[in-house]
Amino acid sequence: MSLATSYLGFRLPHPFLAGASPLSDRVEGARRLEDAGAAMIVLRSLFEEQLVHEQLAAHHTIDAHEQGFAEAMTYLPSPAEFRFGPDAYAEHLTKVKAAVGIPVMASLNGTTPGGWVEFARVLEGAGADALELNLFLVPTSAVESSATIEDRLVELVRLVRATIRIPLAVKLSPFYTSVAHFARRLEEAGADGLVLFNRFYEPDIDVGRQSVVRTLTLSTSSELLPRLHGLGIVSGRVGISLAVTGGVHTGLDALKAIMCGASGVQMVSALLGMEGPEALGRAREELERVLHHHEYDSLDQVRGSMSVTRCPDPQAYERVNYMQILQNWRF
Repeated sequence: MSLATSYLGFRLPHPFLAGASPLSDRVEGARRLEDAGAAMIVLRSLFEEQLVHEQLAAHHTIDAHEQGFAEAMTYLPSPAEFRFGPDAYAEHLTKVKAAVGIPVMASLNGTTPGGWVEFARVLEGAGADALELNLFLVPTSAVESSATIEDRLVELVRLVRATIRIPLAVKLSPFYTSVAHFARRLEEAGADGLVLFNRFYEPDIDVGRQSVVRTLTLSTSSELLPRLHGLGIVSGRVGISLAVTGGVHTGLDALKAIMCGASGVQMVSALLGMEGPEALGRAREELERVLHHHEYDSLDQVRGSMSVTRCPDPQAYERVNYMQILQNWRF
């Protein structure tokens, strides 16, 4: 039974990747992920705001007379709240690369073109095998159109691509009007792969205190469904690698994603749970069992078989599915 897969040009023994999480914040944690069977490690993101903040700090003396810059400083969490600053991140990346024998992907999180993208070259020089550009964006403006937002993100991908030679994956949210069209634009801008989809951490409301509160809950397999839908729509319509993130907890979850077109399967919440990184091995074994049960010899036989371009019922991805479910529902 072969679980081998190709992702971003890397030939991997299996598709299970350790997604961005605190587990790789220490070299020992990265080694544990490798020992647990991860085929690739994605480090946590550096944020555009952190990099811009450092660039501003290098050119300004922070005192009470510089009101604009002092106020801008308050927008960010304190430096102590970030696990790594830019220099420490690059140093940590170099240490992780020296400590493990699997590919290590650095990550940048940003949404606007600017000088900060030059840090991508620093990460490449620090040893990153690939870069994941996380386009985590929560539009709140009532005057900026969706087309303007997408144009800006495409330009950002183009700038990052021009900055580095290593493979570039773009991590997306599910809230684009036409994910397939946007995926093609990102491919044309130079993306080597897409990661579907970012998890949004929506705020909650504390009624008693009348305040907005931050929340964080680990995913469950139920969150996989919109990822399967996105993969199924994009697969076969772009020629670049696809990966899934969010909602993969079992080997069966992974197989569903692969059938919808994924070459890489990122796991995070499952690794942060009770079982820890060893959940990777359990999911891998389950994937082998399910493939064997259905008499498949490799992932290549099933990859993309349930995408909209290849599945027996492509209308299941479209409006017909919505109508049938609602009309056939019975109490």
